[in-house]
Amino acid sequence: MSRLKDLYKSEIVDAMVKKFGYKNIMEVPKLDKIVINMGVGEAKDNSKVLEVAVKELETIAGQKVVTTKAKNSVANFKIREGMPIGCKTTLRGDKMYEFLDRLVNLALPRVRDFRGVSADSFDGRGNYALGIKEQIIFPEIEYDKIDKVRGMDVIVVTTAKTDEEARELLRLFNMPFKK
Repeated sequence: MSRLKDLYKSEIVDAMVKKFGYKNIMEVPKLDKIVINMGVGEAKDNSKVLEVAVKELETIAGQKVVTTKAKNSVANFKIREGMPIGCKTTLRGDKMYEFLDRLVNLALPRVRDFRGVSADSFDGRGNYALGIKEQIIFPEIEYDKIDKVRGMDVIVVTTAKTDEEARELLRLFNMPFKK
């Protein structure tokens, strides 16, 4: 079992109950899932690019990745409906906690000129979205083997009802928010 999951069960629940005054321990928000999405626009011209992106995302996430297809045609982008244009994966359980641990403690501190992540990227329902500009911040990716720097979106889905609860939950998981 991961270190963050143990931390959640002990200290985080106590701190959340103390701050928000929950009557029942089951009211305390928890992490539901983490969705990692990588859009690969160049895949319309070269399908090999998408294969490389899928391999990199599988290395980062530690599980299988599915390709995403265009929902409708866009003439300006030369995209037809059904074309593969990206990849995504959903992490739950131990893999989710393990990924969050690596993201917070290993990957984010490796970002150049890092001053913290935005505390305003919540959607109003307790979910947090984070954009990463470079996949090379993850230690699993070998710098010499990448062909192109690609970004990705990381969405942390929680059971929190409000953004304030979700922000506190992620802060207790050591998410480095800007001051």
